[in-house]
Amino acid sequence: MMNQTPKATRLRIAIFGRTNVGKSSLLNLLVGQDIAITSPVAGTTTDVVEKAMELLPLGPVLILDTAGLDATSALSELRIEKTRKVFDRADVAVLVAEPGTWTDFEESVVDEAKMRRLPLLVAVNKIDRKKPSEAFLEKMRDKAGHVIALTCKDPLKREGYREALQGLLMKLAPGDFFRAPSLIAGLLPAGGLVVLVVPIDPEDPKGRLILPQVQTIRDALDGDAMCLIVKDRELSAALNGLKRPPDLVVTGSRAVRKVCDDVPTDIPVTTFCVLMARQKGGLAAQAEGAAAIETLQPGDRVLIAEACSQHAPEDDIDRVKIPRWLRQFVGGELEIETFSGREVPENVSDFKLIIHCGGCTLNRSEMLSMHRKAREAGVPVTNYGMAVSFLQGAIRRTLAPFPEALTAYERKAGPLPTPLPSE
Repeated sequence: MMNQTPKATRLRIAIFGRTNVGKSSLLNLLVGQDIAITSPVAGTTTDVVEKAMELLPLGPVLILDTAGLDATSALSELRIEKTRKVFDRADVAVLVAEPGTWTDFEESVVDEAKMRRLPLLVAVNKIDRKKPSEAFLEKMRDKAGHVIALTCKDPLKREGYREALQGLLMKLAPGDFFRAPSLIAGLLPAGGLVVLVVPIDPEDPKGRLILPQVQTIRDALDGDAMCLIVKDRELSAALNGLKRPPDLVVTGSRAVRKVCDDVPTDIPVTTFCVLMARQKGGLAAQAEGAAAIETLQPGDRVLIAEACSQHAPEDDIDRVKIPRWLRQFVGGELEIETFSGREVPENVSDFKLIIHCGGCTLNRSEMLSMHRKAREAGVPVTNYGMAVSFLQGAIRRTLAPFPEALTAYERKAGPLPTPLPSE
C-alpha cells in the first residue's frame, strides 16, 4: 500500500555527487536492494532515477538519484542541468564524497543547500579503499553539520551503516514532514460536517475521484469530522435535508458560482484549489496573484501551467475554459501559453501572470520553489481555482475562511468584478 502513497506526500531525498563516487551504490545500501545500476565506468547514471518506497522509520519516501555533476560533454551539460533542478524537489540532500577529496563540485552543492536552507548530509563513501582522516571529517562537519563515513561494499557492516544512515535522515527530515500540512484542519470541529461538492464532467477520470477530493475526505476523517459528498445539481436538496447546517462547503472550481448561489451566506464556502494552496504553501501570495487578473490588458502574455503531463480533453479547464473566460474578462485577445511540467519555463519574466494547477502532484518544496522563481522575476502567481473564483465573482467568498489570504487579496484588489455570464 505504501507504493500507492502519492509522490507529493513523500519525503524526497536527493542524492548528489561527482561522477562515480558511488551514489547508486549508496542508494542500494539505503533501500536494502539493488534498484540502481552500478558500474566502475564513470557516468553510468545518465538521468534522475526515482524510487518510491517505505523507508522505516521515515515512512513513505521518494529517493532521487542524480547524474554526476562533473561531466564535460555537451550531453553531460544537459544531465547537470537536470541534476541542479532536483534541488527544487528535495526535502533532504545527501552529498556523496570520497575520503580526502573535496572539489568545487562538492562546494557548489553545499552552497546551494545553504542558500535554500535545505538539510544536508555528507556521506563519505569508499572507506574500504581509503580511510578518511579525522581532519577531513571535521572539515565536512564544519561545512554540512552532519557527516557519515561508510562503505557500500562490506556485507558484514551493511546493516549497521543502513541503520545509521536512516537515523541521520530521520534527524534531518523537516519538522513539517511529520506534521503534514492539513487541508481543512481548523475549519471543522470534531464531529463537524463538511459537504463536498464534486461536479462530474465528461473529462473527469472515469470511476474515481481526483486526488484533491480524496485527500480532503481523508483529512476530514482524520479530524473526526463527517463528509457528505454530492454533485452540484443535488446540493440544494442535500442542504435542505440536513437537520443542521454544515460547518463548511468545499466545491470543485467549475461549480463555484452555482454553489455560492445555493449555499446560505452564513455557511463558509471554499474550493479544493484553495485548500491545495493552503497545504502546498503560498496561499496569501496566490490570493494576491488572483487580484492581478484585474490588471490584465489585451495583448498581455499569460502562462497557464499544468504540473501533470496529461491528455487534454475537448473542453479542458486550463487549455480551453480559463483562456476563454480571461479573454471575455479583458474584452480582447491575450497571448496565452500553456506549459506542462514540474517547473516554470526559463522565460518566466516574459509573462504578466502565471496561473498554475492546484499542484496535487507537487510537494511543498517544489511549489514554494516555483513561487520563489516567479517572485524573483516580478510575476504574480495564482492557481486555477482562485482564477475561476475571481472570474465568477466568488473570490471573496472562497477566501473568507482564511482571513490572512483574504486580507492579502484585498490589498491588491479593486471592486468586485462583474461575474461572467453562466455557461
